[in-house]
Amino acid sequence: MNLNQFFNTGYEVIFVAFSGIVVTQIIKFIVHTIIKRKVDLRLFTTTGGMPSSHSAGVVGLSTSVGLIMGFSSIEFAIALGYAFIVMYDAAGVRRAAGKQAACLNRIIMDVYKQDLAEAGGKLKELLGHTPMQVLVGACFGVFYSYFIHHLLGRL
Repeated sequence: MNLNQFFNTGYEVIFVAFSGIVVTQIIKFIVHTIIKRKVDLRLFTTTGGMPSSHSAGVVGLSTSVGLIMGFSSIEFAIALGYAFIVMYDAAGVRRAAGKQAACLNRIIMDVYKQDLAEAGGKLKELLGHTPMQVLVGACFGVFYSYFIHHLLGRL
């Protein structure tokens, strides 16, 4: 199978989007392991943290569409609009939900005297991203998309 057949096709866009998310999750795992000096395999399947894999995926997708179809194309405009909605959600709505979960967890611990199982378990607090995590993920998505595009073009 010749990888060059994926160059400038929808397959390139799909590959960049999904592999960008996977690579970002691996980077997130490595950064967390170095900083916290603790291995946490749950990071491969959780949201939140540095960098934002959601942002990397959607910006990588948008950049790939721009490289293939042109940055003035309607397809790029649609992809970019989608990317902005996802990034706004990550840094806004999901981050706010995570802060609310942290407050509710503290209230539950006070009311139920540290027995969270009685209240249905602890709510997940790490849901969203800081604006910096979103920005770093978006920058990674742009660079990763250019890297893959030029790599496939040389094969």
